[in-house]
Amino acid sequence: MKVDLAIVVPCYNEEEVLNETTRQLTAVLADLEVAGKIKAGKIVYVDDGSRDRTWELICSFARQDGRVCGLKLAHNAGHQRALWAGMEWAAGHAEAAVSIDADLQDDVQAIGEMVDAWRGGADVVYGVRQERKTDTFFKKHTAQAFYRLMNALGGEVVYNHADFRLMDKRALQALLAYPERNLFLRGMVASLGFRTAKVYYDRKERMAGESKYPLGKMVSFALDGITSFSVRPLRYIAMLGFLFILIAVVAIIYGVVVYCQGNTIPGWTSLLVSVWFIGGSILLALGIIGEYVGKIYKEVKRRPHYFVAEEAGMD
Repeated sequence: MKVDLAIVVPCYNEEEVLNETTRQLTAVLADLEVAGKIKAGKIVYVDDGSRDRTWELICSFARQDGRVCGLKLAHNAGHQRALWAGMEWAAGHAEAAVSIDADLQDDVQAIGEMVDAWRGGADVVYGVRQERKTDTFFKKHTAQAFYRLMNALGGEVVYNHADFRLMDKRALQALLAYPERNLFLRGMVASLGFRTAKVYYDRKERMAGESKYPLGKMVSFALDGITSFSVRPLRYIAMLGFLFILIAVVAIIYGVVVYCQGNTIPGWTSLLVSVWFIGGSILLALGIIGEYVGKIYKEVKRRPHYFVAEEAGMD
């Protein structure tokens, strides 16, 4: 079935919010159809290996409403791969796709503005948060630091944009041509180079359930983003090595001068500090290099992003 707009919603243990999510998204599609902005729309739920009743609810919604369909992944592949699965489906069945999380923190009413911008000629429309009032002090400042760090390291990311965006068919097909297995969609979409627009909105509180991005996953996601789109950390390691060589040359000259003067060279304290500092720096450098080597390892294996176990409402 061909549709004008597919709304891709990755889900992981979202049974508490899925009823309200479906109600609001179907209402958005109905409003767009009545306004003549689209002829037909589809909600594509992607169940990322949920352990609760998420898939059961998706199947129920698909039976009740032809505008709802679902893909159930065979295992928990991760948020980015679940998004990828939905976008692959949308690239073959829709003229454009909006990606949005199931927790309803992103403003569904902004989808109408995204469609307007798309009809106005934009290939990619970013949903950008105006403020981060709903975030804790820690999350707000760490997120802002991440965006600044990504841009400083040469990565292309849109400030205060997560994965709430509209992409038309051409942009979707271009994105799916990317062969990498380490997915960081925020950077990948920004690197496409098509015509873009931005829609600003206020982010809401999560309606129910728990965040699927605790601190550990946030740190891992940030590392993936940095190492997927920038080699500058490797260059900084080389610069650090050069700095240590200069320090070593200065230390050698100092040692020779003191020895020639017949003075005792200060020993244990300076030696201990130097060993710990240089040793820690070497381990940090090896860790950064290891991140890149690990990504190369994943890429060369060329494993599929996901496997679909079941489908619902795809007829």
